[in-house]
Amino acid sequence: MADNLSDALKKLKLASVDSATDSVESCLDCLLKALAHNNADASEKIQEMGVLPLLPTLLAPQSSCTPKVANIIADVAKNEFMRSPCVEAGLIPPLVQLLHSKDQEVLLQTGRALGNICYDSHSLQAQLINMGVIPTLVKLLGLHSDNTALTEMCLIAFGNLAELESSKEQFASTNIAEELVRLFQRQAEHEKKEMIFEVLAPLAENDVIKLQLVEAGLVECLLDVVAQTVDGVREEDVAQLKTASDLMVLLLLGDESMQKLFEGGKGSVFQRVLSWVPSHNHQLQLAGALAIANFARNDGNCIHMVESGIVQKLLDLLDRHVEEGNVTVQHAALSALRNLAIPVVNKAKMLSAGVSDTVLKFLPSEMPPVQFKLLGTLRMLIDTQADAADQLGTNGKLVERLVEWCEAKDHAGVMGESNRLLSALIRHSKSKDVVKTVIQGAGVKHLVLMATSEHMIMQNEALVALGLIAGLDLVGAEKDFVGAGLVQVLHKLLSDEMSAPEVKYNSMIIICAVMGSEPLHKEVQGLAFIDVVSKLRSHENKTVSHQASLTEQRLTAQS
Repeated sequence: MADNLSDALKKLKLASVDSATDSVESCLDCLLKALAHNNADASEKIQEMGVLPLLPTLLAPQSSCTPKVANIIADVAKNEFMRSPCVEAGLIPPLVQLLHSKDQEVLLQTGRALGNICYDSHSLQAQLINMGVIPTLVKLLGLHSDNTALTEMCLIAFGNLAELESSKEQFASTNIAEELVRLFQRQAEHEKKEMIFEVLAPLAENDVIKLQLVEAGLVECLLDVVAQTVDGVREEDVAQLKTASDLMVLLLLGDESMQKLFEGGKGSVFQRVLSWVPSHNHQLQLAGALAIANFARNDGNCIHMVESGIVQKLLDLLDRHVEEGNVTVQHAALSALRNLAIPVVNKAKMLSAGVSDTVLKFLPSEMPPVQFKLLGTLRMLIDTQADAADQLGTNGKLVERLVEWCEAKDHAGVMGESNRLLSALIRHSKSKDVVKTVIQGAGVKHLVLMATSEHMIMQNEALVALGLIAGLDLVGAEKDFVGAGLVQVLHKLLSDEMSAPEVKYNSMIIICAVMGSEPLHKEVQGLAFIDVVSKLRSHENKTVSHQASLTEQRLTAQS
């Protein structure tokens, strides 16, 4: 075999000069045979004999040997060590040109060759994108959708190219959405559908393409897949159900595509997705809850959904997942409730539907994602709702858990949300009982620490809560204020040029409030606050400068 190959390669070098087609053909046949017998050895030989640079001239569009040459390149480029030599031999440009051929065999082998040469190389794939292969391949898919091998070649290419961000814009300017949906509708086999799904998922990350896919009717296809596979027990049914419902949720991440499918809450798609929530299938429950969370991205949608009774569906779902629950379903349902609770008009309705009671059932959860969403949901619910803040703020178990989570150093999100909820319970209730509960639960030191946060909004929320604690129960909080170094923190905030006006204003309010406590008053005197405060009298913010004058008077009067 080796001798035959060497002879064939020598002949090929001579023949390509004379372009004697017959002898070239027989040489190519010999090469293909050798590659089929032992690809790596034959490829190495082809490389050693310097045949690759001869191949571009043999890739003429009209030549009868073109499919064989492309086939050889495709086989050779299966070996990683042959890919760079193929590029250096200048094979990519003539191959790209061949994608305009009418001959299906040429197209197939050319696609294989390009795919193998550029396999796993983002830079070469980017080069193909710049050479305009995307519109060409999309056109091919439309023209040859009845040729299974060619269709698969296009899908594999799309799957590889779609991973590159630079491809999305090009895909968006073609009719890829229509072509893929049309192709999907014609498939019966699981493997074929999976191949199309693998292209759809990365493409659907682009918002323009999301909308194109919705307009091309992909959603109806996905709903059909769900209906066909929801009761299936075969592995492929379970896989298809997951892929279809995940893709559905992905389409809802685009604002335009989501609003189009919501159709004012009357859309059939919206209604069908809602019916997933009470399903017996965890995957569908998850997708249904995530879909609601995605529909709940603007106030209008949220108000409509709460009016239409979605909250009860979510509460029923959560109730089914309290004991030994599915964490991803818990997380998704809580996300949906949190989003629905954002519009002010929804809060009282959701509270009277018993949302806070159901959410509190998850207090024992040890899962940070569930803890995070639970905290966010409660914080949204009590915003401006004094009675609810009072009720939750006097719940010793809740406050105790919040204080515990305020120390969750490994989970910054949970820690931040716990602090914010602790502060919110005090700010929205303005209740002495809530303040007492927080003091008893050892929450004060966490609010003092929160005042040093790098986020201005958190600093401010902490300071307002601390001001209320000082105003409502200074005696009860005195020891904790001293222990946590409140006065030192306030001095630092007032001295810092970078502190926001609101932070300075609220810090001075607290200074005035703590003067009634002997040990705190001593600390204020010891730190010469009067110098810092008198400087703030000339602050450009009128509220700050006015408060500075009042605070200075108070400090002077009590010195």
